[in-house]
Amino acid sequence: MHDDRYEALTPELLPERLGALDALTSRVGSAEGWQVEEVGDGNLNLVFIVRGQGAAVVVKQALPYVRLVGDSWPLPLTRAFFEHEALVRQAARDPGRVPEVLHFDRTQALIVMEFLSPHVILRGKLIAGERVEGVAEALGRFCARTAFYGSDLSMNAENKKADATLFLDNVALCDITEQLVFTDPYCKAERNHHTPELAPIVASLRADEAVRDAAQFMLIRFTAGPETLCHGDLHTGSIMCTDTETRVIDPEFGFYGPMGFDLGMLLANFLMAYFSQPAHRDSPDEMQDWLLSVVMETCATFENEFARLWTEERTGILFPARLGHGEAALRRLMAHIWNDAMGFCGCEMHRRCLSLAHNADFETISDTGLRARLEARNLEMGRQLLVARGQVPDASALVALAHEYNGKELL
Repeated sequence: MHDDRYEALTPELLPERLGALDALTSRVGSAEGWQVEEVGDGNLNLVFIVRGQGAAVVVKQALPYVRLVGDSWPLPLTRAFFEHEALVRQAARDPGRVPEVLHFDRTQALIVMEFLSPHVILRGKLIAGERVEGVAEALGRFCARTAFYGSDLSMNAENKKADATLFLDNVALCDITEQLVFTDPYCKAERNHHTPELAPIVASLRADEAVRDAAQFMLIRFTAGPETLCHGDLHTGSIMCTDTETRVIDPEFGFYGPMGFDLGMLLANFLMAYFSQPAHRDSPDEMQDWLLSVVMETCATFENEFARLWTEERTGILFPARLGHGEAALRRLMAHIWNDAMGFCGCEMHRRCLSLAHNADFETISDTGLRARLEARNLEMGRQLLVARGQVPDASALVALAHEYNGKELL
């Protein structure tokens, strides 16, 4: 594909435009035999599965606008470049956890990558009450490795500064996060919406100066804490699983930010899955218990893997071994990461109920009265995490707080 003019693909147009691409023909044969299906159901991009000769690949192409909203919200095509760059780095830092990149075309803003099958989106599995063996270990390790290897604990200082400078240009995607996660949920904004029965909780939350201030301080951490290369949008919709394998997708929001960002966003989505369970099954206790065990194990794996890397692979400018930094320094650093994670967790729990792009855990609950009661628990726990994150010192305290709010009737 050698066109110097961007053109959005369609299932009919794709074979004509990509038919000579070796990344495709070497795996799925000649274009004449391709079966092309558009499967993109996300907020931003076109996604196609191309099948042929018993194999398949994925073609993902950025659109010049937010697909969820339409061309009234333009977005630069450069986000495909940042997704590609993030995937390359993640593949090196946690091999096998992200799809293999087969081809990248910057002009056409498209990535050809490995087709994950029989993997499905994790969020759908959790709504259906399906467990994934090893999901906590896989995601805890992914968060630890990407946090450590992308930071000044590991990288050469010159390379890290150059990399941070490169990702600093992912302005439009960061702007989405800055607005939708840290600002819009706490005021009246054009794209906000919420379950009508939540109105009293929403009014209280938006009138709470401590909440608004805390969210803005987390925004400062987001904008001014370039500690490592973050996935930027790590939630249960950007994770694909079988019953025994976990893969991470869609890092187009990649940016240099706090080491606790991805962990906090991920934990928020597990907690929202937890709070939503009573609407999805008659006997939710067993699934809820499992989800909280996932929270515990994810955090334990993160801590253990990060500590191992600290001990064995600390080669950057931070905490050099010649200064004799030991366990006390590691504990202080882990407390710093955890404190950030709790603040980001609270913001994400608010955003997904109040801002644009809610998640299906709550949105698929047709009984809006029930949905509001469950969302209220989520919002109020998010409030506590945000304004009193220093009082939630570890995963055990986080899980205890979830148990507490799960028993509350707030509406």
